[in-house]
Amino acid sequence: MQTVTPCIWCNGTADEAAEFYAGVFPDSSIIQTDRYPTEGLLDFQQPLAGQTLTQLLDLNGYRMMLINAGDEFAPNPSISFFINVDPGVFDNPRRLIDELWAKLTDGGHVLMPLGDYPHSEYYGWVADRFGVSWQLMLTDPAGEPRPFIVPDLMFCGPNQNRATEAVDTYVGLFRDARLGTRVHYPAPQGPVTTESVIFSEFTVQGEWLAAMDSGVEQNFTFTEGVSLMVEVPGQEEIDRLWAVLAHEEQPCGWCRDEFGVSWQIVPDNLGELLRRPGAFETFMGMTRIVIGDFPPAA
Repeated sequence: MQTVTPCIWCNGTADEAAEFYAGVFPDSSIIQTDRYPTEGLLDFQQPLAGQTLTQLLDLNGYRMMLINAGDEFAPNPSISFFINVDPGVFDNPRRLIDELWAKLTDGGHVLMPLGDYPHSEYYGWVADRFGVSWQLMLTDPAGEPRPFIVPDLMFCGPNQNRATEAVDTYVGLFRDARLGTRVHYPAPQGPVTTESVIFSEFTVQGEWLAAMDSGVEQNFTFTEGVSLMVEVPGQEEIDRLWAVLAHEEQPCGWCRDEFGVSWQIVPDNLGELLRRPGAFETFMGMTRIVIGDFPPAA
């Protein structure tokens, strides 16, 4: 069971985006749609009463969530998603990359053209029509297998050159965590030094993530436009993670860590808790989630 789920903030477009992504990636589907309740909403949520709250997607075996809300936040390239097209898994992988590229660039814009690069002989970076960034990559079949989709954290702006510090913090904090490959820049260039990371990979709760320091100055950084939802078993684990990650507390189990990354620390039975009478209103009044404060089951 996947326990770290990327969440994309959508400006009223979650339904449209869900249909789009389910049609872009092979063997993909919408697996769950949740709706806002009609009562207990905050004032700014009133126009969304009864509408879609979240869309949960299965993208070729990888789970992502779309959050239907307003224009408060939007995704940017500080968190992108590697699409690992493994020749050992997919027939005609270059054709698959071409097909994905054609769909994702339709209405989007190219950040790095599709072509031959030192890290992959067939690679490109694109922001799609919804602002979500994807790095399509033909992987080395001789390497250790990786999931089809891996979130990539790019440390830039006020968090430039903090990738090593952040990854070491995450690996030391989360359970079932380990450091994989870490490659440093060979020489200083622009904002980076030889201590900066051109690529790093690691696991938290057994799920693969990647990290890098931007090689050029950027005018953006992490926002709630893309957050990472971590499902944990029980209050003790919520409290343990919250104590380290909640550099800035936010409603409904959201927080920003000291590096600016947005997390949602939630119990693994949150769906059941929210189905209880009056639970949504209680949930909206929380920052750190306190399981014992939810109304009893009917």
